[in-house]
Amino acid sequence: MNADAKAFSNTNPSVNNESLVTRILPHIELIAALFSGLLILAGWLLSKTGYDSLSIAGYLLAFIIGGYAKAKEGIEETIENKELNVEMLMVLAAIGSAIIGYWTEGAILIFIFAVSGALETYTMNKSHKEISALMELQPEEALRINMEGTEERVAVSSLQIGNIILVKPGERVPSDGRIKEGQTNLDEAAITGESIPVSKKEQDEVFAGTVNLRGSITVEITKPSSETLFQKIIALVQSAQSEKSPSQQFIERFEGTYVKVVLSVVFLMMFLPHFLLGWSWTETFYRAMILLVVASPCALVASIMPATLSAISNGARNGILFKGGVHLENLGHLKAIALDKTGTLTKGKPEVTNITVREGISEEDFLFHVASIENHSNHPLAQSIVRYAKSHGSVALIKPESMEDIPGWGVQALIKGEKWKVGKAGFIGEEEAAGFKGGIAASLAAEGNTIIYAKDEQGIAGIIALKDVVRDETISAIEALKREGVHTVMLTGDSEKTASVIAAESHIDSYIAECLPETKVAEIKKLNEQFGTTAMVGDGINDAPALATASVGIAMGEGSDVALETADVVLMKNDLPKIAEAIKLSKKMNTIIKQNVIFSICVIMLLIASNFLRFLDLPYGVIGHEGSTILVILNSLRLLKS
Repeated sequence: MNADAKAFSNTNPSVNNESLVTRILPHIELIAALFSGLLILAGWLLSKTGYDSLSIAGYLLAFIIGGYAKAKEGIEETIENKELNVEMLMVLAAIGSAIIGYWTEGAILIFIFAVSGALETYTMNKSHKEISALMELQPEEALRINMEGTEERVAVSSLQIGNIILVKPGERVPSDGRIKEGQTNLDEAAITGESIPVSKKEQDEVFAGTVNLRGSITVEITKPSSETLFQKIIALVQSAQSEKSPSQQFIERFEGTYVKVVLSVVFLMMFLPHFLLGWSWTETFYRAMILLVVASPCALVASIMPATLSAISNGARNGILFKGGVHLENLGHLKAIALDKTGTLTKGKPEVTNITVREGISEEDFLFHVASIENHSNHPLAQSIVRYAKSHGSVALIKPESMEDIPGWGVQALIKGEKWKVGKAGFIGEEEAAGFKGGIAASLAAEGNTIIYAKDEQGIAGIIALKDVVRDETISAIEALKREGVHTVMLTGDSEKTASVIAAESHIDSYIAECLPETKVAEIKKLNEQFGTTAMVGDGINDAPALATASVGIAMGEGSDVALETADVVLMKNDLPKIAEAIKLSKKMNTIIKQNVIFSICVIMLLIASNFLRFLDLPYGVIGHEGSTILVILNSLRLLKS
C-alpha cells in the first residue's frame, strides 16, 4: 500500500480494492494449502493401492497448487534483489526430495510451508488491521449547508475550507472542523483510543472519524479531507509498519549470507559423506536434502517483523502512535526520561488556589472588581482569574471607565469612580505587600504559587494566589516510570522555587529550572552521555529541539498536527500513564523477539545435529522446521492483545 499521504481515503476505489485483496489473500493461500494436503492424502492412498503413476500425478499437483504462492514470491524477490532467499531453499529442497524418489516427503514439505506462509500472511494482515479499521471509519459523504440554507449531500473529497456541514446524531464527522452551532458528546476512540465520550460545544474542535452521539451540530470545515488528523494518523501508522527496526534490518542482511552458506554446505554434503563416511549416494543426497530443509532460517526471518507490526498495531489501537520500529525498539532500552512541566506534568492552565482579602471587604466584591479589570486583559493569569470569578460569582462583570496596562507590572483602572491597581508586589508597593496579613503572600509563594496583588484607594484590598496545578495522573505515571527503572527529570523555564515545589509534588527524581529551549537541548545531551538511551516528553512546539535531540521524542499531542510531525512517539491524548504502557509494550516486544530468535536457532541446531547423526527423517525435519516457524508467528501474535 502506498504510504503517500493522500492515498488513504475511503473515497479512493484503489484503496478499497487493495483492502479487499488484503482480506481475501490469506484465505486463498490457506485454501490452496489445504487442497494440496488433500492431494497428498490422495497420492498416498493411490501409492498404497499400486497406482504409482496416479500417485505421482497427485503429488505433482500438490507441489504446484501448494507451492505456487511461495515459489512465485521467492523467484520475484530473487530477481529483484539478485540474491537467493529462504523461499528458494524450500523450493529446491522439495524438488530435490522428488528427484531421489521421496515424493511424499517433498509434498509434505510444500504443504506445511504453504500453511506457515498462509499463517504468516494472516499475521501481517492482522497487524495491518488497524489501518483497514480506521479507513472504514472515514465517511464517504457529508451533508453540506449551502449559502441559501439548503442541504445537499456531497462527497467528502469535495469539501472545502469554510464549508458548513450538518452532522446528525449517530453520524461520523466527515472532516476536521470547528463547531459553529450546537453541543454534543463525541466518541473520539478512533483518534485517541479513549472510549469515554467527550463533551463538545460551540467553537470546540472536532476531528474526522469521530462519532456524534447526542445532538445535531453544524461544523465549519477547517481542513480538506486529505489533510485531516484522521488521515495523518492512517499515514503515520502505515509509515511505521513499513519502516524496519534495526533488528529486522540485521536479520534481512544476515539472511542473504546465510542462504549462500547453507547452499555451499549442502553442496559439500552431497559428496563428502559418501567418500569420508562411506554413506551410499542415496543416503548422502537424502541427508543433503534434509539439511537444506532444516538449516533454512524461515523461523529466524519470521522472528521480528510480525512481532514489531503486532506491537505497532496494539499501540495504535490504544492511542500510542510509533513512527517506526526503531523507536519502538529503543523505548524498551530507556534509562532516563526528561519531561517538560507546563502541559505535561501540569494542566498548563493556572488555577486560583487562594484568595485573601482585608477586613471590611467581601470576597465576592473583591472578585467582582478584580475580574472586571482583568476581563480586558489577554494575560493567562488574568484569564484564569476571570474564569474563577465567573464560576464563583453571581454579579455580571462591568467595563472599567478607564484602564491602563503597565507592561511587566500590571494594570491600573478606574472602576465605579474608584482607582484600582492589579499586578506584582513592586507595582503595588513592596513594603506594603510584604506586610499584608502578616506576610501570607511569602508562605503561598513558597508553595509554588504566583501572587497577584489588588489595591484600591484604601490600600491593599487582597491577594490572589494562582498555580499551574499538577495533573491528577502525574504522580501515578511517574511512579510507573520508576518501576520500569527509568530515571525522571523535569525541565522547566519556571523559577527555582516553583520548580522545586512542582518536582516534589510530582515525585520527580530531579529537575532543572529556568530552562530556555537551548538549555533543554544541552541537558538532554548530558542525559544521553550519562544514561545512554533517553526520552524527552513535550508538547511538540517549544520543545521540538529537545525532542529531536533525545533518543526517543514523545509528544503529548491531544491530537495536534505539530505533535504528529515532531516526535518519534505520539500520545493522542495528554495521558502520561501511557508512556509507561508504551515502555512495557516495547519491553514485551523485545522479549518476544529474543524468545523467537533463541528458539529458532536452537531448533535449527538440534535438527542439523539430528540429521548428521542419521536419526532424523525428512518428514520429521519438515515438521520440526515449519512447526518452529508457525510457533514463532503465533508467539508474535500475543502482542496484539491489549
